[in-house]
Amino acid sequence: MKNCIRNVALLLLIVLLHSAPALAAPKFSFRLGHAVPEENAYHYGATKFAELVEAKTNGEVHIDVFPNNQLGTGERDLIEGLQLGTVDIYVGSTGPMGGFEKRFLLFDFPFLFRDKKHVYSVLDGEIGQHILSLLDAKGMRGLAWMENGFRNLTNVKRAVNGVEDVKGLKIRTMENKVHMAMWRTLGVDPTPMAWSEVFTALQQGTIDGQENPIPVIYTSKLYEVQKHLSLTRHVFSPAMIVVAKSVFDSLPEEYRTIFAEAAQEAALYEREVCDKMENEFIESLKQNGMEVTTPDLASFQEACKSVYEEFKGELDEDAGLLDQIIAMGKE
Repeated sequence: MKNCIRNVALLLLIVLLHSAPALAAPKFSFRLGHAVPEENAYHYGATKFAELVEAKTNGEVHIDVFPNNQLGTGERDLIEGLQLGTVDIYVGSTGPMGGFEKRFLLFDFPFLFRDKKHVYSVLDGEIGQHILSLLDAKGMRGLAWMENGFRNLTNVKRAVNGVEDVKGLKIRTMENKVHMAMWRTLGVDPTPMAWSEVFTALQQGTIDGQENPIPVIYTSKLYEVQKHLSLTRHVFSPAMIVVAKSVFDSLPEEYRTIFAEAAQEAALYEREVCDKMENEFIESLKQNGMEVTTPDLASFQEACKSVYEEFKGELDEDAGLLDQIIAMGKE
């Protein structure tokens, strides 16, 4: 009798399993890459975007998130991947984008933004939307503006309280000609280097320091190889959610709308995360042994005026946007 009952139960189980509807596979699957660790705000924004898209499409679009340079050896490599078809979606800074569309250099001019309120009045307004639209001609579709915060300087040699203190330092920068010109103007030896190589270079003394927003400095554990943090806030580092144009164009129109809406929601969420991280991580960096200074920025700003004259012409017909942004900061 027991065997009979067991066999009937097994038969019922088999019938139920075969009659249950199979989970539908997604119609579209994409790969999203970024260059930083999972603790960084970028990753929070990227995963939020993936979750929102999947929810809003009822699972018909699935996005796998690959952090920490898994799809490339740096942000430039990931952006090239968008054009080559090896990366579908990119989350990252605008720093290397000037090498693809020179008018993105607009956001790299030193000491351009007063504060974050000023930043987002620009990025979320006509100027920011115009700059994003320029990516279409480069095989990319810009969806939304995130952030990485204001960039700050770290080094192993000395505290920086004024412009004289940076002279002679060898500092890793992104491969961005405006950033590099700024540092040369200040007497620094700027050294472009893929982010994946920076920690080892600092550890070995190949370079003296680097410059990045606070969340990157902390989540990359630079306090292990750097002694001094200077809150120079020399450049604001916008970030973006960008999708390969071929991918975006392959989507049904309703999904394109969902991508745009989800990107904006994810961007607003990421900004909140970044703000919270910045405030918390400065204290954590102090607790981990970094000496933090707030330099007098007037001397830095004065020294950097020549950078505006050198590169303003690179913006072509959009050169006037620089004056508009500066004026918006005075409102």
